[in-house]
Amino acid sequence: MLPKSFFKRIIGLVVMVLAMLANSTNAAAQANKLPPFRMVQSNGKVFKAEDLPMGKPIIIIYFSPDCDHCEKMLKEFFAKATQFKEASVAMITYLTQDKVAKLEKDYPVKKHANIYAGTEGTTFFMRNYYQITKMPFAALYTKEGNFVQSYSQEIPLNDLATRLKNLK
Repeated sequence: MLPKSFFKRIIGLVVMVLAMLANSTNAAAQANKLPPFRMVQSNGKVFKAEDLPMGKPIIIIYFSPDCDHCEKMLKEFFAKATQFKEASVAMITYLTQDKVAKLEKDYPVKKHANIYAGTEGTTFFMRNYYQITKMPFAALYTKEGNFVQSYSQEIPLNDLATRLKNLK
């Protein structure tokens, strides 16, 4: 006959596996929704996903100001920024607030009321949420916060603008 401790371990293992399955199912259900991100802006204020204006499509851009691909994308993005004025754009990095301030100095972020820039710091919530391995990364959501499309490393801004336009 097996000892009681063996059965307790088996039951504990089964409960743990069921809990993991429930969590992964919940995560999968949320995977098609806008993540509940938080970022600190250059002025030190915390900006959350729920602070985005309601009723507009959302574009998330995850980048590093020190990345060559990101720099190229940022130059192109701001040259075409008017094509994205109908969306709320959250530009998120993991680097420090001074890098966000440098971004705002180097690019006309403040000229566009629909663009919000900040750092998630070392939480890496967004990086882990999207499983980002290459930057820049962008994700497009409907005005209801439903996932539409994501791009990694090479972001075809013309395609992103067209998809955004088709959401109206």
